[in-house]
Amino acid sequence: MSFGSLRTLPREALVVLSLVSGSHVVNHMYLVLFPPILGVLAMEFDVSLATLGFAMGAQAFVNTVFQLPFGYLSDTYDRTLTFGLCLVLGSVGALVLAAAPTFEWLLVGQIVLGIGVAGHHPAHYPLLSDATTETNRGRLFSIHGFAGNIGFAAPPVVIVAISSLDGLNWRHAFGLVGVVGLLYAVVAVFVLLRHVPTSVRQPNGPARPNDGRPTPSLWRRLRAGTRALVESPRILALGMLALVASTAMWGITSFVVTLLDQGYGVGSSTASLTLSVMFGVGAVFMLVGGDLSDRYAPAPLILVSYVLVAAFVLLLASFVLPPSAAVVAAVLAGSVGSLSTPARDKLADVLSARADLGRNFAVVTIGIMVGSTIAPPLFGVIIETFDFRIAFASIAVVALGVAALTVGIVTRWGEGYSLGDAPATGD
Repeated sequence: MSFGSLRTLPREALVVLSLVSGSHVVNHMYLVLFPPILGVLAMEFDVSLATLGFAMGAQAFVNTVFQLPFGYLSDTYDRTLTFGLCLVLGSVGALVLAAAPTFEWLLVGQIVLGIGVAGHHPAHYPLLSDATTETNRGRLFSIHGFAGNIGFAAPPVVIVAISSLDGLNWRHAFGLVGVVGLLYAVVAVFVLLRHVPTSVRQPNGPARPNDGRPTPSLWRRLRAGTRALVESPRILALGMLALVASTAMWGITSFVVTLLDQGYGVGSSTASLTLSVMFGVGAVFMLVGGDLSDRYAPAPLILVSYVLVAAFVLLLASFVLPPSAAVVAAVLAGSVGSLSTPARDKLADVLSARADLGRNFAVVTIGIMVGSTIAPPLFGVIIETFDFRIAFASIAVVALGVAALTVGIVTRWGEGYSLGDAPATGD
């Protein structure tokens, strides 16, 4: 299947792909509101980079904590509710940020935003999976990922464009993002209810008992879910892989603008827009990775992409590059890892039974979010304590850890983990 043949997909598949991709754009915009303006926020609220890193980490922490609850909601009750709730809460969080009078209110906004964003993967992936087939799922996951990267790329452009207008600043940009998110939530939920069949919108597993038996207690459900996770070491391994990869990539995302601005002397607007270019190029790599993940084994994609990430980050850390070359290296350092994302997502799908999709993608997303929780405060403290050179060298080491972990997983599970051979082409 080629990308051109997507027009042959069933109508509900195209509707679901469009809706979840739009939601991915919105939710990812929320995640990177801070990095383009860390310097501005530090001055306006009189706080350090490490303190702002703590705020970004707090957002990622609550995002992590709410992954499994949203996964349970998606798998057991209603994917539509999960989908709409995450968009509304994320939008409210963005609006709180826009109006925040103090750093404490910035922290509140980040927490509300993080709770909302936690629901998008547990809702998106089950909807996509049930609307598609195994033979085209990798490419559709890559289109979904492409949209997410566009969401990452948008905030620097929006913030720079709005802040350049007389009388407007970052608060107006944040407010615009929040309002757009609320409007999208209303439209997307309406379309989902009107044009997507119940068989896609509702969970595959049994919903609330309807045979007269009492509903298991929350404690029993938690114990059963935890036991199922412990008995799924391959899913846990994917979660760990996602954690290490996320730590590296969020280290780059959080501080590359500040590195270019304060370390290389690149103008602040140019440095902010570099973040947008980075995610735009990453979106293209995501599409390429989706095509490759449907053709070849995923392990080489993951291995090569993170070796390249480490190489470009080490170049940045060396400070041997002129500013223009540093911009190019920054773009590649923050984008080439996207080659591996569809491979990781397809592995999670292949290893899942239909009734546990939300939970398993929640586990992978927990790995992503733990990494994004760790990275901002960790590398912020390293920058404040040492310098950019040590911080970015540390990021490169973490990226090499992704490659090492991939090799370990292949050694442990081999073909049983769909890592050593090209994936099957059947449904």
